[in-house]
Amino acid sequence: MSYKVAVVGATGLVGQEMLNILSERDFPASEVVALASRKSLGQDVSFGDGVLKVRALDSYDFSGTDIALFAAGGSVAKEFAPKAAAAGTIVIDNSSHFRMDPDVPLIVPEVNAEALSGYAKKNIIANPNCSTAQMVVALKPLHDAAKIKRVVVATYQSVSGAGNAAMDELFSQTRAIFVNDPVEPEKFTKTIAFNCIPHIDVFMQDGSTREEWKMVEETKKILDPAISLTATCVRVPVFVGHSEAVNIEFHEPLTPGTARKILREAPGCMVIDKREDAGYITPLDCVGEYATYISRIRRDASVENGLNIWVVSDNLRKGAALNAVQIAESLIAKHLSKAT
Repeated sequence: MSYKVAVVGATGLVGQEMLNILSERDFPASEVVALASRKSLGQDVSFGDGVLKVRALDSYDFSGTDIALFAAGGSVAKEFAPKAAAAGTIVIDNSSHFRMDPDVPLIVPEVNAEALSGYAKKNIIANPNCSTAQMVVALKPLHDAAKIKRVVVATYQSVSGAGNAAMDELFSQTRAIFVNDPVEPEKFTKTIAFNCIPHIDVFMQDGSTREEWKMVEETKKILDPAISLTATCVRVPVFVGHSEAVNIEFHEPLTPGTARKILREAPGCMVIDKREDAGYITPLDCVGEYATYISRIRRDASVENGLNIWVVSDNLRKGAALNAVQIAESLIAKHLSKAT
């Protein structure tokens, strides 16, 4: 069985990564179509050993397309995902637009693949926020073992999460500082080079940012609505790879040794936790990798049944493109039987 797949937003960072991963994982595609805005019409994008010509999304007929991976932002998803779904295409959307829709499953395959059964309500499946995706991969096996009561997380998120322009800004500002040129923030609210910005997405009425709100609400929807969670999301001068310092309070006792063993055996997790110099993972180490890495597993003595962990992943992969492709793979394995 093979499937016709469209990648929407194929010229962007996540769209290009989706194409890479489809090729790397030998996805059972009879045809892959690269779609983007009309300004990218005819542009070449890499796919495996070859290239695809970009086609215009606004004139594309989704009839006969089995799966569409959307990586083009909320406004594009709002307009075109329902049109694709109405044509019989199953949409897997990377934007935040559909995540809180009760009729749209929000999926991380290692965590809640069983929720895929609800995809047919709208023919749309949502991909979670990049920072949420890697965190719940690490939390799920621990939650199964000792039931999580509360999570406090601080994120250290790379600029690639904000797109190509953000990566260009980090590069140009770093160069400007070295050669003593003026630095003017454009994509970010403050200078990102050699700095940290505790502000991702818009501010909300309670003082949190929308990125922080996403982590709270998405974790509840994906993992367990009974979990209390608070987040502080920070942009750091790293090109690729999100890191998270995660403090977890459990209902039941869980030792660091037991947690380490559980995480080593958990799907999607890779434990690198040697209590020595360089015995841990940094964002630079995880670039291009599929796994969610966990380091610094240790007891938090300030609360009963507390642990601290350090979670790192390639945000363009597990945080976005890889998770979307894994959703498609799970969908095929569990729900689709159409041969083309």
